[in-house]
Amino acid sequence: MGKRRRVAERRKTTPAVVGGVIAVVVVGAGIGAYAMYGGGSAADDGKQTAAGHGEAEKKTGPLSAAEVRTTAEGFLAAWQQGKPAVAAAATSDTAAATTLLTDYAKNAHLKDVTLTAGTAAGGKVPFSVKATVSYKGLTKPLTYDSALTVVRRGADGKPVVDWHSSVVHPELKDGDALVTGEAGTPPVKALDRDGDEMTTAKYPSLGPVLDGLREKYGETAGGSAGVELRVIRGKASKKAELSDKTLVELSKGKPGTVKTTLSPSLQAAAEKEVSKTERASVVVMRPSTGEILAVANSNHGFNIAFQGSLAPGSTMKVITSSLLFEKKLASANKPHPCPKTFTYGGWKFQNDKKFEIKGGTFKASFARSCNTAFISQAPKLKNSDLTQQAQQVFGLALDNWAVGVPTFDGAVPVQSAAPMGASLIGQGGVRMNPLNMASVASTVKAGVFHQPYLVSPSVDNRKLATASRTMSASTLSQLREVMQYTAAYGTAAEAMAGLGPDYGAKTGSAEVDNQKKANGWFTAYRGDLAAAGVVQAGGHGGDTAGPIVASLLKAGS
Repeated sequence: MGKRRRVAERRKTTPAVVGGVIAVVVVGAGIGAYAMYGGGSAADDGKQTAAGHGEAEKKTGPLSAAEVRTTAEGFLAAWQQGKPAVAAAATSDTAAATTLLTDYAKNAHLKDVTLTAGTAAGGKVPFSVKATVSYKGLTKPLTYDSALTVVRRGADGKPVVDWHSSVVHPELKDGDALVTGEAGTPPVKALDRDGDEMTTAKYPSLGPVLDGLREKYGETAGGSAGVELRVIRGKASKKAELSDKTLVELSKGKPGTVKTTLSPSLQAAAEKEVSKTERASVVVMRPSTGEILAVANSNHGFNIAFQGSLAPGSTMKVITSSLLFEKKLASANKPHPCPKTFTYGGWKFQNDKKFEIKGGTFKASFARSCNTAFISQAPKLKNSDLTQQAQQVFGLALDNWAVGVPTFDGAVPVQSAAPMGASLIGQGGVRMNPLNMASVASTVKAGVFHQPYLVSPSVDNRKLATASRTMSASTLSQLREVMQYTAAYGTAAEAMAGLGPDYGAKTGSAEVDNQKKANGWFTAYRGDLAAAGVVQAGGHGGDTAGPIVASLLKAGS
């Protein structure tokens, strides 16, 4: 009789989905918590010993639909009921989950939480969240979508929610926090170069840029803070230069004003261009000054254009060419080897489709993007040569740019053997983003490095980065010649058609592990404009990033 009663009680407290909403009837706190994790069925599934106690077997193999459903429902039910410790016990990281779920009510001041589970796909369960942000008499609704993934715990095979902070809110990275209160940083009103306000409604790509401007200038731009629900970044996110983010504004603060260098017409054109292609990013700047005129990304959550860290492929050959010219290892119009393959450091390098150029000049090799023309010179270079060229002439990879918002300034590490050879063609350890490569084209056009900037240094008297030396007149002349030839007759010709004669360009394709298509790159200048773009997994740069860049160079003329 006692056994039947306990089973019945457990059944009363088993989570149920009513109209997609997690609903739990709790008879007793201890029994309810037990039932959420399938206590009744777990006891029945265990081996019975002579003493009559259950001895659970470690489960292995793929999760069943019932295990996924029961685990997800139990977790969501406990969270919805405001029982963070119970919900956290159903995750792979009880401590981290307890902290964040406790803070959800305590520090984020979220109440009346309703969680609606969607249809599971394997172990992944999407769900929607409806809640109310309530702080000192101020309230606002909050709705968003998230997802959790159920996995089998290694220690005992029990199904649990694979814990990451993004389960609680998709904007959260591990180590971040949700906080509602008076925002420590006042809001800012960001203006374009003509003095008009820029918003994400008008320019969707600018979300991360506006967040960065607030973080940098909020305290000094003359505004006052309001009350907001915000994502406060933790150590890992700060290291990745992610800015705090406002999710809900309960009361408006008084914004300060920050003027930027962005061109409204070019920014609108850039937004339009990247919207046509998935995973596209682009930057436009002015070579004579360093002013950034436009920045846009297809995906609006992370600013790949400024903060991306990607192998730049053959666009890196602009920097490498300048090095070879200075070292007298190449000359634009003199014969230069371009074999089908070249082995260096134990790696066999080849050209696209193993083409070769017999009796051709270096200019021809550059225009056709011959990899072996560059790798063949690796034995004659020091391991540090390319790093020094990038830093001293092009102002890259010194982590000292002061753009006005967070940026990644490129990486060209000193390498040896095969990785050093690969770095000459933009692979190996070399990492760049469109801002970096737009700056490279700008340096060629201007003849000297001007650090890109989004906010004039006169606003806060910050010091811009400088290069320690410039290219010789001969090197600069040859570099412009090979880039102009590439724009007119080489791999960039189709994209750059009709934009000459004061122009130059370089295409690139960067191979990425476990990615079927390469990342397509393109960097170019025309008149007093320079631009660079990347289309991740797009293939050849001339076909993907090229039309985006060329369109903006034309629009800005």
